Parts: sequence; structure tokens; C-alpha cells
Amino acid sequence: MTGGVNSFHVSGYGPERAGWTRLLARDSPARRLDWPILLSAVALSLLGSLLVYSATRNRTDINQGDPYYFLVRHWLNTGIGLALMIAMLWLGHRALRTAVPVLYGASVLLILLVLTPLGSTINGAHSWIKLGGGFSIQPSEFVKLTIILGMAMLLAARVDAGDKPYPDHRTVLQALGLAAVPMAIVMLMPDLGSVMVMVIIVLGVLLASGASNRWVLGLIGAGAAGAITVWQLGVLDEYQINRFAAFANPELDPAGVGYNTNQARIAIGSGGLTGSGLFEGSQTTGQFVPEQQTDFVFTVAGEELGFVGGGLIIALLGIILWRACCIARDTTDLYGTVVAAGIVAWFAFQSFENIGMTLGIMPVTGLPLPFVSYGGSSMFAVWLAVGLLQSIRLQRPLSA
Repeated sequence: MTGGVNSFHVSGYGPERAGWTRLLARDSPARRLDWPILLSAVALSLLGSLLVYSATRNRTDINQGDPYYFLVRHWLNTGIGLALMIAMLWLGHRALRTAVPVLYGASVLLILLVLTPLGSTINGAHSWIKLGGGFSIQPSEFVKLTIILGMAMLLAARVDAGDKPYPDHRTVLQALGLAAVPMAIVMLMPDLGSVMVMVIIVLGVLLASGASNRWVLGLIGAGAAGAITVWQLGVLDEYQINRFAAFANPELDPAGVGYNTNQARIAIGSGGLTGSGLFEGSQTTGQFVPEQQTDFVFTVAGEELGFVGGGLIIALLGIILWRACCIARDTTDLYGTVVAAGIVAWFAFQSFENIGMTLGIMPVTGLPLPFVSYGGSSMFAVWLAVGLLQSIRLQRPLSA
């Protein structure tokens, strides 16, 4: 017999075996996915759900009287994030490239809406838009993505077309201008933590694009001068200045501005090697650490799971960064390289800043821990970034 389904039966492969053969073939999308990134991100999200539940199950002041309120919403956010990753995979990062101007314009419009009466203040930062029903959106989380995509589109356009071996000075200026507009608006909120992440993203993108190192050094110098100017002009709100003061001197006001970081260190330090046990942390149960489900979620891991649990979170984040670096290295077009490098810079700095502020080695800025902290906007943005990384990997040649 030849052809059709019968040929599979003769050779010992029924239709079901044929399906599995296609699924496991070398050119199958399932085989070509970067599974270490995907599994690490899922593990972080699931671990985060346990930490969020531990931090909020007794918080009747915020959980609407339902101990599972934040747990269910964290699972919902993770599910939506996975759906967004799949949608990004289906669309593909190259197809998305043509829509970057529209996405950039939409993200700028959203952060402008924050400065209107539609915006709301949460934890001192006027960077949210309330949608009703207890839901809100933080547009600055999505701006991180559009900055990466927009700069990558500009910096890689002539290089991928073969016109230039690397971005020229005019192209770099255009890319910096594109990033400066949303960054300036976010600074007006003010959301200093997000601006810090965006600055690191810009530096990472420029380094990956092959732009002259003079641009990178010049931006570092300009950033230092700008920080001094912002401080001198009093652009920052008082609570932000107090946070930096408490970082410089933790004993300055232990019952006031230094309270969060002091309690965070106590919680992590009390965990020891293996922790006090999940749901058994005295600092967490006693609600001594504010915003423990969002900004300070790492303190729950440190107290209840100890050094082992905290180390596991760092290791999983490290796997994602390592594999993302491999994707940036192996892709054959500059656009994909720059996008992947921008995501690496984003995840690396935000993770370091979040964990660092709980340990007292970085100032408190209100940045969530990727995949772990409670929050829909952050969860959606990081899973979209994972979708971009997977798309870049899938669309490279098989021999790469």
C-alpha cells in the first residue's frame, strides 16, 4: 500500500503516532520553544501565588473578607498572561514590527491619561488608571515593552536591510528621542522606579545594537547629571526623597520612612536556611511588612522558605536571563537581538532592584518582582515579553 493513512499502518505508525511524530519533529514549534524559560516563568508564577496567598489570607482590610481573593486573582492574571504569550507567538515578533508605531502611540496616550482625572494614586505613585470592579491598569509597565520594540525597529532598520553595519548617529538620536517622550511623561507622575528601569533598557538596547560606546558613556554621564538636577530642582515628591534618605541611613527614622526596609530585613533574616514554614512566618502573619503581596513579596519567601526558597526564586530568574541571553546571541537579525537584549536588561535590573530593596542594598522604588508579585499589569507585560523571546527563537533558522 502506498500513500495516505494506510502507509502509516503498514510501517507501524497509526494516525496517532503520526501526530506525535510531527509534534516531536525537529522543526516542530513545540520542540523549538525555549522550555527552560517557559517552565521557569510558570514555576515563578505558581510560587508567587503561594507567597501572595500567605501575605494576604489574614488581611481582612484588603481581601474583601475572602482569604482566597488575591490568590484567585493572581491565578487569573497568570492565565491571562499565558494567553497573551500564546497570542504573541501566533502573531510573531516580525509581524509585530509593522505595528510598532501604533503600539507606541497607544502607550503614550495611556500614560498621558494617567495625568488626567482618570488617573489615580496608589502607594504614593499617581501612575494608575482605575477600570472599575476593583481592577486598575499601570500603563508604564507596557511602555517598557514599546520602548524596546520602538528602539529596536529604528536601530535595526538600515542594518537588517544591509545599508549599514551598525546604527549611525542620526538613527541613535531618533531612537533616544523615541524613548525620551514616554520617560518624561512617566517622570511627571512621578514613577521613579519605572524610569530607572527604562534607563537601563535604553542602555541595554544601545549596547546590543552595536552603537558607538560614546553614546553609552555619554548617556551614563547625562543620567548622573540629570539625577542631580532633578534632586536640586525638587521634582521628586517628598516620599521619594525620604526613601532615598532612608536607604542612605537606615537608622534615620526606623519607625517612619525606614520602617519598611527594617521590617523586611527582620523578616528575611528570621528565615534562616530553610525558613519557618509556608504560612508560618510571624512577620508575615503579624502583617509587619507593608505591601507584602506586591513590592515586598520576596520577604515572604525569605521568612517562610528561608535561604533555600529565596535562592530558588533567584535561580529561576537566572535561568530566564541566561536563556534570553542565548536567544539574543543566536538570532540572525539585529531586530531580534535588540529586542531580546532589551528584555534581558529589563528583567535583570527590575529583579535586582526589587530583591535589593528588601535586603537594604537598593532604595525602595515600588517595582514588582517579575512573575512573582501580585499585579495584573506587571504580569501581563512580563508574559508578553516571554512571548516575544519565544517568537524570536522560533523564527530563527533551524541551523542557528
